[in-house]
Amino acid sequence: MQWRGRSGSGNIVDRRGGGGMAMGGGIGALVLGLLAYFLGVDPESLPPEVTGGGQTQTQQIPANDSLAQFVSVVLKETEDTWNALFAQKGRDYEEPKLVLFPGRVQSACGIAGAAVGPFYCPADKQVYIDLSFYRSLKDRLGAPGDFAQAYVIAHEVGHHVQNLLGISSQVQAAQQRSSKSEANELSVRLELQADYFAGVWAHHANKRGILDPGDIEEALNAASAIGDDRLQEQSQGYVVPDAFTHGSSEQRYRWFKKGYDSGDPDQGNTFQTDNL
Repeated sequence: MQWRGRSGSGNIVDRRGGGGMAMGGGIGALVLGLLAYFLGVDPESLPPEVTGGGQTQTQQIPANDSLAQFVSVVLKETEDTWNALFAQKGRDYEEPKLVLFPGRVQSACGIAGAAVGPFYCPADKQVYIDLSFYRSLKDRLGAPGDFAQAYVIAHEVGHHVQNLLGISSQVQAAQQRSSKSEANELSVRLELQADYFAGVWAHHANKRGILDPGDIEEALNAASAIGDDRLQEQSQGYVVPDAFTHGSSEQRYRWFKKGYDSGDPDQGNTFQTDNL
């Protein structure tokens, strides 16, 4: 990915220097918790310990902090894409902040540890990530590469787009009226649409000339690596489709690819198809 030398986002909140953060965890706990997250532990279900999400000031990323710089550039690229796509519909895009945290963080959705993996909190419209997640993505989940890392951010920004469009609140309301299996299916459809939106971003990023050969394959591999079926097989040795909350490896691969091929957000309605 051709990211060096490109402008970063002004919406990075860096909480890694302390600021009330509780350090803890470790790579083993991170991976176990990551599996739990992708098998259905929703950060939104955490008890609401706070309402404002704590510190929200943006910070300048140090020039020698290459991974944080990378995240900042990717976030800026998502901003450029979604600002343009929203403008085409006569709407303003509200840019999310992205919070870098070490080990544990307070959000408006509650207190979350690094173990939950990257997440989006609709209550404060912020994306949260502990950068140690990327070690797990590469070493434990078998999804290396900078564009695999970019896909993770684009997926969470996809949830922000859903929030702005009112899709997330509609799904949450429908889940409250549904059985557990029906609620899980709605969650899968929501996650696959976020994958689709990540693909839409990749489509437009490619038009801007920032993709290298092999980048899309990295993102597709990452989408497959965090499929519910693969994670269930790794963690418990068998697959329970009714317990899926994010979609199978094949589904996540396919919907990201659909978004990448089309570049059109309007073609990603995962809620009105029988072919997930």
